[in-house]
Amino acid sequence: MSADKPIVVGAVIYDPKVTVIWGIIRDFFEQQGRPIDVSFFKNYELQVDALLQRRLDVAWNSPLAWLDAQQRTGGRCRAIVMRDTDRDRCTHLVVRTGAGFSSVPDLRGKTVALGAKDSPQAALIPTEMLRSFGLYPREVTLRNFDVMVGLHGDHTGGELEAFQCLERGEAQASAMLDLNWDRWSKDGTVNPQQFRVLATSEPFDHCNFTVHRDFPEARERSFREALFAMSYDDPKHREMMDMEGLKAWLPARTTGYEWLARAVDLQKFWEQNL
Repeated sequence: MSADKPIVVGAVIYDPKVTVIWGIIRDFFEQQGRPIDVSFFKNYELQVDALLQRRLDVAWNSPLAWLDAQQRTGGRCRAIVMRDTDRDRCTHLVVRTGAGFSSVPDLRGKTVALGAKDSPQAALIPTEMLRSFGLYPREVTLRNFDVMVGLHGDHTGGELEAFQCLERGEAQASAMLDLNWDRWSKDGTVNPQQFRVLATSEPFDHCNFTVHRDFPEARERSFREALFAMSYDDPKHREMMDMEGLKAWLPARTTGYEWLARAVDLQKFWEQNL
């Protein structure tokens, strides 16, 4: 394979801005003399298929897609790069202030609103939080808002509808990513005087760039070095980084997926969603 041949990268279009983000990244790589081609997908299942079929060199994967790729290859994939904001995320269980809930066991017999069934932060992980307190599967009612299934929660639709369900009084708690709680508390979507965080999950990691284990080292190094050369101090890079939600690219790690892997296993996610 020629070193000059573009690296083919896959990305899922969870929002129209994705094409803008990757246009900026592609132009920067071209300027660096490290060309890439970008293939877009409508969901993560198709993207993982393409990676496994070797139609992609690199896939920009959700945490669930990373686990899917690992499961389907028998662990023969590697995570190589992630955003600074992909590390140490957490999920909040949010309740109405003054509702009388002091801890998660107080939700026994209540309804908890969740995002789409394939959302790590708004469905799989909060369900495992409830299990850890003995509430799932029989002691609590789960109400999923299956918005844009296939995008693995890489949008706010399901989480927002889950919160609105809580807001209407149709649920006693809802699940949301910490970043969404912070943003919505600031922009008025959530009134932090009327709602509060009841409990927070263990930290977990989010997206990563995934490659096959035998992806050539020189091409991987070229890809990583180009990403690491992007700087938030550069206005052109900052535009993309703000849209993609990061201030720096970092080497990937995989220890942050243990909590999600446990949730997927105990909830038999793959068996129920084939």
